[in-house]
Amino acid sequence: MNGFNVWPFLILVLGIALLLTLILKYKINTFVTLIVVSIVVAFALGMNPAGIADAIKNGIGGTLGELVVVFGFGSMIGRLVSDSGGSYRIAKTLIDKFGKKRLQWAVAFASFIIGISLLFEVGLVVLIPIVFTIALEAEVPLLYLGIPMATALSAAQGFLPPQPSPTAVSNILGAPLGMVLIYGIIVAIPAMIVAGPIFTKFAQKYVPTAFKITKKLDALGEVKQFKLEETPSFGLSILTSLMAVIFMVVTTVITMVVNDGKQVYGGVIGDANWKTLTSAAQNGYLLHPTFFQKMIAFLGNPLIAMVIALLFALWSMGRHSGRTMAEVNGSLSDAVKSIANLLLVIGGGAAFKGVLTSGGISTAIASAFSHSSMSPILFAWLIAVIIRVSVGSATVAGMTAAGIVAPIVAAQSSVNPVFVVLAIGAGSLAASHVNDAGFWMFKEFFDLDVKETLKTWTVLETLISVTGLIVIMILATFIH
Repeated sequence: MNGFNVWPFLILVLGIALLLTLILKYKINTFVTLIVVSIVVAFALGMNPAGIADAIKNGIGGTLGELVVVFGFGSMIGRLVSDSGGSYRIAKTLIDKFGKKRLQWAVAFASFIIGISLLFEVGLVVLIPIVFTIALEAEVPLLYLGIPMATALSAAQGFLPPQPSPTAVSNILGAPLGMVLIYGIIVAIPAMIVAGPIFTKFAQKYVPTAFKITKKLDALGEVKQFKLEETPSFGLSILTSLMAVIFMVVTTVITMVVNDGKQVYGGVIGDANWKTLTSAAQNGYLLHPTFFQKMIAFLGNPLIAMVIALLFALWSMGRHSGRTMAEVNGSLSDAVKSIANLLLVIGGGAAFKGVLTSGGISTAIASAFSHSSMSPILFAWLIAVIIRVSVGSATVAGMTAAGIVAPIVAAQSSVNPVFVVLAIGAGSLAASHVNDAGFWMFKEFFDLDVKETLKTWTVLETLISVTGLIVIMILATFIH
């Protein structure tokens, strides 16, 4: 450890401690806290005061960028499908196909599909009335279906773009979103099965009081009712929900086959100097793509995919479904409101990351870690777990962990950033407890006490995290 400088690490620890104190003890808004702590940490690191504002601005701008469109349009698509009755049609159709004996699997599958395009909180609000009705008709405890539902939504939130956290972390670490999506599905499905239907069997035995037949739920309030014949068709609802995902997956597969995994260079060859072109070629970019390759790159870009998907949703879940433009605009407005705070939190986390990078903390961590035998994937997961347990927010945990491990990923070419993104996603879900809004939503919606919520919700979130990490480590062993 000759020449090792402990000061940046001490500042990082104190900075995170200050962040937690202001959020947990003094209940200061998370976004405000992240910005203020970023400034304090910048001064402590001895940064030039004239450059602190630029570090924060570049951190926010560099991370949000296209993500504003991806998040905003993704939320709008999810809300349009929900408000038109498309989500109800998806859930009802799958449940009818699976039958009563496989209700858990039907609910999990439907929730997973819906969860790809809906924020966790929105998905929970949308699905609870449907699942509650199904539980009443099937005469089973609400939690019997609620655990698979919540697990599927949570797994989608943690691992799959265009969900906010994995999308933002992918952006920070430079991981291709299409690959994150493909491997994210591979990781999410086993995690969803273990923490959903399998865990439910054990939970029924060690916390039987939570599995009660419920006739009324005060937390639901007014439940929006749909007549099945008046909702969009199953195929149209599925296509609308997954269109952006389909674009990204198909174009990623084509890129792997046709382009041999190389990305298309997006600049103008004639305007670029030889150093830029050499760097692009060395980093695996195609400098002279065909028209077909250019169009595939265009359609597979998350921003373009979301624009096309939203335009289709405006028709399929709007005029085609008999909704007026006033109703459609109402859905769009509600969607924007639901992600406003989330975008601010992501921006605050990006500001903190910008200061860590500009102030040299990230470089110091990367330098120290270069002599460690710990896997970068395991390290990323552990950092995310620590922040998740401390702060409560999966998004803050993911963004902060990404800022810390980014230079490690950049310095080690043998590390696949896709698996680091997924490891951070897994870690950001672990051990949700009383400082997480999701904990209280689960408690209220399923009419549980705090002890029952800890034994069900906290455990299922941890199971998703640990199972996800195991699958990621196995994948990383065989795929580089």
